[in-house]
Amino acid sequence: MYVHGGPEAQFTPYFNFLIQYFAANGYAVLAPNVRGSTGYGKAYSHLDDVKKRMDSVADLAHAAYWLKEQPGIDGDKLVAYGGSYGGFMVLAALTHYPDLWAAGVNIVGISNLVTFLENTSLYRRAHREAEYGSLEKDRQFLESIAPINHLDKIAAPLMVVHSANDPRVPLGEAEQLVEALKARDIPVEFLVIEDEGHSIVKYKNKKIVYPAIVAFLEKYVAGQDPDK
Repeated sequence: MYVHGGPEAQFTPYFNFLIQYFAANGYAVLAPNVRGSTGYGKAYSHLDDVKKRMDSVADLAHAAYWLKEQPGIDGDKLVAYGGSYGGFMVLAALTHYPDLWAAGVNIVGISNLVTFLENTSLYRRAHREAEYGSLEKDRQFLESIAPINHLDKIAAPLMVVHSANDPRVPLGEAEQLVEALKARDIPVEFLVIEDEGHSIVKYKNKKIVYPAIVAFLEKYVAGQDPDK
């Protein structure tokens, strides 16, 4: 399940090289537009604001329930994949609906909206607080839904990819997550790209990151260990 970032974004039919890459390696891809996505009117785009945040995570769970009923889909091998805010959604899905997922892939994702708001670039904070809630008024709620505060529930192996120079989601969001997972003996693979910002744009890095993700999936989902 490929979860878009934003959250003000929308999947539409177009050629996506990464989706094609996953499909070529044997993985069916569902790209949902959950509550909060754009393209369906203002009311829909605001259905995940502040304390409605977890309603959109519930949409991912119900998409997983639907997938499990589809012929040709192995319902025991569902993977949540997402970047940036989509990474937050992946972590929230894995911690709040742990029984649904065989693995997760988190790309430059947010593990705690509080630490994200505290450490993101100042020019972005006010803009993001309008969506997520403010540190002054909503800190307790944001901490209550933070994936990093629910890692005791996670069961699926996780791959974490982050860029060292990310100005939007600082590397610390990934480092605190990986450290906490290792302390709980949850299988986690951590890949830091030293010369990127908020996304993987350089071809030389794409050739490292995406094959590494497929190898991770082969190891933990497809049951084929590439090291053997």
